[in-house]
Amino acid sequence: MYKKITLPNGLRIIAAPQENSQTVTVLVLTGTGSKYEPKEINGISHFLEHMVFNGSKKRPDKKDIMEAMDKVGGISNAFTGYDYTGYWGKARNENFELALDLTADIFLNPLLPQNEIEKERKVITEELNMYLDDPKIHIEDLWIDLLYGDCAAGRPIIGNRESLSGINREKLVSYKQKNYSPANTVVCVAGGIDERDILSKVEEHFKSFKKEEAPQKEKVLEIQDKPMVSLYEKKTDQAHMMLGTRGYKISDSRRYAFSLLSVVLGKGFSSRMFMNIREKLGLSYYLSTSAESDPDTGCLVTRIGLDNTRVGEGIAAILKEYKIISQEKVPAEELKKAKEIIKGRMAMSLESSESLASFYADQELLEGEILTPEDIFAKINSVTAEEILAVAQDIFKPEKLNLALIGPFKEKEEFINLLNSNL
Repeated sequence: MYKKITLPNGLRIIAAPQENSQTVTVLVLTGTGSKYEPKEINGISHFLEHMVFNGSKKRPDKKDIMEAMDKVGGISNAFTGYDYTGYWGKARNENFELALDLTADIFLNPLLPQNEIEKERKVITEELNMYLDDPKIHIEDLWIDLLYGDCAAGRPIIGNRESLSGINREKLVSYKQKNYSPANTVVCVAGGIDERDILSKVEEHFKSFKKEEAPQKEKVLEIQDKPMVSLYEKKTDQAHMMLGTRGYKISDSRRYAFSLLSVVLGKGFSSRMFMNIREKLGLSYYLSTSAESDPDTGCLVTRIGLDNTRVGEGIAAILKEYKIISQEKVPAEELKKAKEIIKGRMAMSLESSESLASFYADQELLEGEILTPEDIFAKINSVTAEEILAVAQDIFKPEKLNLALIGPFKEKEEFINLLNSNL
């Protein structure tokens, strides 16, 4: 179980003790990411996440930050998403206070030294180059741009060369002051630590965090009345494709049926996509289907890599599975298996302290309420085959389909025709 308190400044603290765990994870999750960025500074959330490791009030030499957790065999890192930025430290239980002190220090008191900004810009540019060279990663940005276009939700988390070139210290400081607020921040500690120690020590480190209003993000507009295709022409040995449809955001009551639908289609070695597209047709090595939901958007998408000459065959095969599941109810045994996959994978993931910390912090920040694993299992168990069929019939329509494709292709029309004629 967990315990949650809210400080007078609005900061939420969650303690999630984990019996028999030998590790503890401190996660600071703040509600700002690329969806909160103006176009001209796209990528600043990620840039700031990098910069906090370059010196802090307590550890002005960045080497002291880099070495702090290494010296005790721990890990310190950070990540940026569309709706949040996270900083975390993980170590053995006996090093809890170090993990907490370091994570709080870089989050609250980064120096953002001017002499490190140009070097970090070069590092991030190389990260961007790496993503652009890897079609399995690059396809993600093409997919998001296809769905949401030229608004914050459609821009890459890392930014682009033009926007990165305009980010300076003044903008980093201003963005942090505006967007890092106790009102939109959650601190979760999970692992083999006593609940009272967690709450008291986290409160001590964060009680001076200034109270500010939570930032606002640009509204997402979802406008689509016909199939859409995005092609990125590139000489490749294998085409990389994302094919799917718009779906449901986190707060939608159909969310769990939506998730189960994706599991039946493409989660696990015995899923429909895997058995029929990889095993029977031999079309692909990597293949999966997932349902993704966040506070204001959602989609269901199949990812696949396949021979450039068999892309049309692959599109037809995926759409065939979409069509079948929107015409026939999922059989009882297959539905039971899908439910067990979700519950089993969740149970296994929550054995680690970092996954447990994310489990609680993500819910609190993005949904405003926390469900226990047992609560979620109950919701999963209550989903019926009729509900899944209704979701499939709602989302699998030609006018909601989207295709992002990287490979040696130029003409969209043939792919639009495939989307119109196979569902």
